[in-house]
Amino acid sequence: MELASIDDPQDKWAKAVEIARLAEELGYDSLWVYDHFHNVPRPAHETMFECWTTMAAVSQVTSRIMLGQMVGCAPYREPSLVAKITSNIDVMSGGRLIWGIGAGWYEHEFNGYGYPFPKPADRIRMLSETVEIVTRMWSEPDVDYEGRHYTLKGAQCDPKPIQEPRPQVLIGGGGEQLTLRVVARLADASNFGGKPDEFAHKCEVLKEHCAAVGRDYDEIQKTWSPEVFIRETEDEIIAAGSRSIVDEPFDSWAAGNLVGTPEQVAEKVRTYLALGCTGFYPWCSDYPDTTTMRLFAEQVIPEFR
Repeated sequence: MELASIDDPQDKWAKAVEIARLAEELGYDSLWVYDHFHNVPRPAHETMFECWTTMAAVSQVTSRIMLGQMVGCAPYREPSLVAKITSNIDVMSGGRLIWGIGAGWYEHEFNGYGYPFPKPADRIRMLSETVEIVTRMWSEPDVDYEGRHYTLKGAQCDPKPIQEPRPQVLIGGGGEQLTLRVVARLADASNFGGKPDEFAHKCEVLKEHCAAVGRDYDEIQKTWSPEVFIRETEDEIIAAGSRSIVDEPFDSWAAGNLVGTPEQVAEKVRTYLALGCTGFYPWCSDYPDTTTMRLFAEQVIPEFR
């Protein structure tokens, strides 16, 4: 709902492009979109630009910043098509794709667009097969695949991605029995949230899955995509109140996200670094206002570079 204050869809898109360019100018490492067709957390008839067409367009108005999805929904597109899309985006952007992928959760959206909404275990199996297919199509000339959900015979994907050895595969989701096991098997990076104790617990679960499948836990980046809201003073933070999209009370929302003054937010970043977090992909709660975006870039990021 971030663009609801802007009336004309063309003006909304212009703002999105402006923000993308500003992120690059401010020195951010990466820029992210989400893969939804309906507004989150509930449908609202508000403009929602599609993930991959947005990525393609933004790749042409930026030159350095990495481009990621937080995260794509595996059941929305055939894996072979995702391989083609991601390969094209990596080439079009000059090797700047981070491929974020997850199992999906937004049932209203599945129903609205006519996609089956399988039970969670099946969606996670679809996620696993999607990653297997896409990464093979990125590297092999012809791919045959026989899975529970997908079958390919002689699939070709040209051009291949230009990143070596491949674009990063980031799997989003913190399901402890199934999703994190897929991460242990197939991902280069994992993304899950939570307050510090919750994040630490997920890391331990991932570590156990890595041991079970024979994967080096330290090979996998552990990333976090909290909300971020920064103001110069605590009074401004308190006056703004909770900006949670799911109406989480202020104290809980602030404790589980990067909310505070620049100094307070930097201290929270240090806490997560100590827990093993290697990447921060925060979502500005005041977007399209750029106050948080600028304060984070100018007063928090320099503490860690």
